Amino acid sequence: MNSHQIRSSFFTFFEQRGHRIVPSAPVIPHGDPTLLFTNAGMNQFKDVFLGTGTRDYKRAVDTQKCIRVSGKHNDLEEVGRDTYHHTFFEMLGNWSFGDYYKKEAIAWAWELLTTVWGLEKKRLYATVYQDDDEAAGYWRTETDIDPSHIQKFGKKDNFWEMGDTGPCGPCSEIHVDLTPDFTGEKLVNAGDPRVMEIWNLVFIQNNRKADGTLERLPAVHVDTGMGFERICAVLQKKSSNYDTDLFLPIITEISRVTGRDYSDPENQIPIRVLADHIRMLTFAITDGAIPGNEGRGYVLRRILRRAARFGRKLGMHEPFIFSLARSVSSTMGTAFPELRDSLPHVEKVIRAEEESFNLTLDKGLEIFESVAATIGAGRAFPGGEAFKLYDTYGFPLDLTDVLAEERGIKVDHDSFDVLMEQQRERSRGATSAGKSVEQEVPDDIHIEGSGGIFVGYDSLTTSATILGAKEKSAILSESPFYAESGGQVSDTGTLTVGTRKYAVVDVRKRQGTSVILLNESVEGLVGKPATASVDEARRRNIEGNHSATHLIHEALRRVLGTHVHQQGSLVAPDRLRFDFPHFGKITPDELRAIEDLVNEKIVENILVHTEADVPIDEARKIPHVKMFFGEKYGERVRVVFIDESFSVEFCGGTHVRSTTEIGPLKIISEGSIASGVRRIEAVSGDAIRTYIDGQIAKLNDMDQKLDELLREKELFEKELKRTLTSGGARLEPLRAESMRITLPEIRNVEERVKQSENVVEDTAREVADLRKEASRNVVLEAGSKIEEMVQKSISVNGFQMVSARVQASDLEQLKALGDTLRGRLKSGVGVLASVIDEKAMLVCVVTDDLVKAKNLQAGKIVAELAKKLGGGGGGKPHLATAGGRDIAMLDEVLHGAEAVVRSMIH
Repeated sequence: MNSHQIRSSFFTFFEQRGHRIVPSAPVIPHGDPTLLFTNAGMNQFKDVFLGTGTRDYKRAVDTQKCIRVSGKHNDLEEVGRDTYHHTFFEMLGNWSFGDYYKKEAIAWAWELLTTVWGLEKKRLYATVYQDDDEAAGYWRTETDIDPSHIQKFGKKDNFWEMGDTGPCGPCSEIHVDLTPDFTGEKLVNAGDPRVMEIWNLVFIQNNRKADGTLERLPAVHVDTGMGFERICAVLQKKSSNYDTDLFLPIITEISRVTGRDYSDPENQIPIRVLADHIRMLTFAITDGAIPGNEGRGYVLRRILRRAARFGRKLGMHEPFIFSLARSVSSTMGTAFPELRDSLPHVEKVIRAEEESFNLTLDKGLEIFESVAATIGAGRAFPGGEAFKLYDTYGFPLDLTDVLAEERGIKVDHDSFDVLMEQQRERSRGATSAGKSVEQEVPDDIHIEGSGGIFVGYDSLTTSATILGAKEKSAILSESPFYAESGGQVSDTGTLTVGTRKYAVVDVRKRQGTSVILLNESVEGLVGKPATASVDEARRRNIEGNHSATHLIHEALRRVLGTHVHQQGSLVAPDRLRFDFPHFGKITPDELRAIEDLVNEKIVENILVHTEADVPIDEARKIPHVKMFFGEKYGERVRVVFIDESFSVEFCGGTHVRSTTEIGPLKIISEGSIASGVRRIEAVSGDAIRTYIDGQIAKLNDMDQKLDELLREKELFEKELKRTLTSGGARLEPLRAESMRITLPEIRNVEERVKQSENVVEDTAREVADLRKEASRNVVLEAGSKIEEMVQKSISVNGFQMVSARVQASDLEQLKALGDTLRGRLKSGVGVLASVIDEKAMLVCVVTDDLVKAKNLQAGKIVAELAKKLGGGGGGKPHLATAGGRDIAMLDEVLHGAEAVVRSMIH
């Protein structure tokens, strides 16, 4: 039988026994952020086993696309070196959800393998969990297996668990003896390819509790998984999965493209690696993954670069891997039609990545070889050089490991890890620089019962009772204010209590409860009636941009391809942005087509409607529905429709009533924000006017600059003409001698123009240098004062404590002063304060010994102090900053610093 017939016969066998044929889930596990890739057939039924979901069928059969390249299930290093491990594989499975159990599962498995597929019974072994006498009994009574071929094993081999707690149970594995003389009895579960596991029958009957004990589940399930590539090799009587019709067409194409013979032992591992990796890449990209620098994107990049390196072993130095995707599509497109639809996209993504990597691979290999040549016996490849290869030339560490292993040396991972962490610290510092101090929800705000119920879909003003209040935060019995979620920013507005109005400046979610943040304290108002009103004009603009985001999402998919999905978004009153995976720059024509399609839908005046509280299984069946990438959905969802044939998405945000309310939309920018990820920014509605005003102002500014340049040009031309005509020389006709004479003048004019263009940039640099120098001088001049502070420090539990006001022009200066103080303290805590740009700013420093011995954290100290300033902050254990608007409280905060520090000593 060929692979198509084997797959089909598996489906038919179980369909005849009442099973629903269920399509494979994508290899990108939408809705399960705990997984990088779908790695087992049970992933799509996980909610059933956890008791959080149901299906409208009790029996199912499927083939699941799986990828295993990281974490617990990591077969990468075996790929290509052995004959049966793969990064991508299919998992055939039959399922019972509280229906049939061990007896039927065992009997049907034996019947399919021996009667339908005709495997020799004396080649088959069954393993069961050591305590599962029930399963062992059914193998004896329901099959005619040789009783001596039933073997018992412990938890490691024959007990399946989803995690440390939760559903679990014993399993029964079926192994096939491939030895020529049937001598594999002692090789079962020994990791020997001559006796290979082909099918695992998992019986989910227990729940593992937190204390480690097991309890019986009220409903028991069957979860089976058969390695499709392995069973194809067995049924086609091949000693290697790579010799089956699943791989041979791909291998044949690799041999044709590279001109290398697969029968040559030297070529077999590189060709097998390429055949495996192109399958994984093709399926992953088809289902929405894109090579990148993080998460699953980095895994794809790593696999592609590993394939490229093995391609070098076959003499391939130009991009070629992309061309192999067609053979995967041809081989497996019948079973998985999505491969055919996405082939052009897959080829473009892989080719772009190959071209990018090839630019740096040769240089990286040259550097590696030059360093490795200097390493003597017993020495390691320097971690600093490995980091340089990674950071500068895009070499994954595992690639350096492979190269080093081939030379018989190891890489100094410890040094590499130190440098990597330093880079992460720099990145975190750059990300946090310049962030404003935000108001936080108090940790101890609470209410009795439920509250904060959102009613803002239908009403922008509501009467409510204040159920909880702490500082500047409150929880209402019901709230019209939307709390930031799914990219949509929070509402603002007013809260009226009696005759007094409070400004609502933000809304947060705390354990599912909506908490509103106000401009002043509302303590003491618990139980009071209030009127909550959303800023309507602002909300309408937000709604317009949110609905526009949905239209852009679908327009992108129709213009660029169905690989586009949301990877991040911002929906604000004045703009929107949308992040999505894409392999290259969007052309002007494509951008215009996207914008035109969105505006067409806006002009059509399409009614926007929502369906709330839809069961997730029903919602998934809605035609054209989109689920946000990586989003975890509950059992019931809200679905937003903008023309059932155009945009249908799961979404909890607020939207316009019809598309004309959005107003015209203009895409104002498009660009790359990370490898393989692009961002579109746009404005709509009222913001269009602001955008146009800004563009007109730019045009006017450009016109003014152009006039100045033209006047300058006219002066230069007059000066040049005077030079050319001086001494009686005629301007027309110009001689060659005259041209040579005037060349220095021409160059002088060019230089003056360049100087004019660079003056702003030079001035900016000078100002920046002066600012740095000023900061250094401030710190140097403050040295004696800081020494005086240290001399006057108080003692707290045996260490020094300093708190004082200082002069600083910006936060960087204040941090520099804090660093200087920290260096002068032998063992102590310092808190410095300054007023900067009409804000009260703090820096807290803690010496290393106190961080380790007493667990004193600068971030926690400064956050507590900042509460009295009406602000917040944080940072690292040894240095942190904070700030607030209440400058009048600054001295009181400094006086109270000692008490705060004492309260945190452990």
